[in-house]
Amino acid sequence: MTKVQYLFGLIISLVIIIASCSKNDSTTTPVLTDPYAAIKAAFRTNIDPANLANYANQVKPVYINKDNTGPNNITDAKATLGRVLFYDKNLSFDNTIACGSCHKQQFAFSDTAISSGGVAGGLTARHSMRLINGRFAVERKFFWDERAATLEQQTTTPVKDHAEMGFSGQSGRPDINNLLAKLQAIGYYNELFKFVYGDITVTEARLQECMAQFVRSIQSFDSKYDAGRSVVPNDMQNFPNFTAQENLGKQLFLTPPVFDPGGNRIGGGAGCNGCHNAPEFDIDPNTGNNGIIGRIFPGVGIDITVTRAPSLRDVVNTAGIENGPLMHTANLATLQVAVGHYNTINLAPGNTNLDPRLRPNGQGQKLNLTGAEQSALVAFLQTLSGTNVYADRKWGSPF
Repeated sequence: MTKVQYLFGLIISLVIIIASCSKNDSTTTPVLTDPYAAIKAAFRTNIDPANLANYANQVKPVYINKDNTGPNNITDAKATLGRVLFYDKNLSFDNTIACGSCHKQQFAFSDTAISSGGVAGGLTARHSMRLINGRFAVERKFFWDERAATLEQQTTTPVKDHAEMGFSGQSGRPDINNLLAKLQAIGYYNELFKFVYGDITVTEARLQECMAQFVRSIQSFDSKYDAGRSVVPNDMQNFPNFTAQENLGKQLFLTPPVFDPGGNRIGGGAGCNGCHNAPEFDIDPNTGNNGIIGRIFPGVGIDITVTRAPSLRDVVNTAGIENGPLMHTANLATLQVAVGHYNTINLAPGNTNLDPRLRPNGQGQKLNLTGAEQSALVAFLQTLSGTNVYADRKWGSPF
């Protein structure tokens, strides 16, 4: 064998070895697939499973002590899935309505409509309640008529309501089981449920768990009130950052009134704190009807039910404008009118549910607030609104 033949043979052998190695590599190296491809396609940069928004460990003031979370502790993963469900119109039978369609971030998760829109171009029976600080309250029941015993139950009740989101199983419409199958056929839900639960199974209990976590994560503690409360030992102290009018309104809000036998205030304040207790400003679960007599919509009749009120925080936006109509009947437009309502409570015939605190000595209360006192109360209530809740992307639509 010549030297040339030897070198040629060596080259051929090397080529065969390299080709063999290349072939082996191509057959043994697994093809990598992105487990979150559908999530990234649907939500782009709004949701990154490797870098979730902070829902579980948000800071709250040391003076906030109420917490109705119960066993459903917030996690970043489940609240993220809850956010997607909250804003997904697939949760309505005709793909037109999401929870976020009526509970709008720019209105403190409320609605400016007197009666919020529903599926098939219809209307719901109420305007939408603000969802601010729902976690930080003694009251656990939800809806204006308190028909949901827990927030978890509340989350899927609108989904199954014939007028709201339509998965009612009535009049030929699909039921909740159809929704579960519908969601399980969507790629980003396969990936999200696998990420959160380890499998792709969609159940109503899982929907409730995740949406409730997202709603409980919505908190607002960056108001002028919070800035003042953080530097004083208690609410009764004058807040150094408040105007004289705002401090007067705070004292009127916190101080119980003193009544004569005829129900006329002869001393003290307005006593608002008796039902809307600071610093959370949540509703006392034991309140009765507040004297609002209104129509039942969209039908006819008179509404004298005992209702749940949301927290008074963020009742107005950063410009001081009300985040939608006030009261369960949506028939009061402004805080000034609302304060005026409580100034003089009329004992309406048939309203046996009127809260005892509003009928001292069996008489409808007459607070006899002056114009200046009423304006001071309004000024104080306006200090309860923050700014972050309207802008934080983690509470906005991921779509």
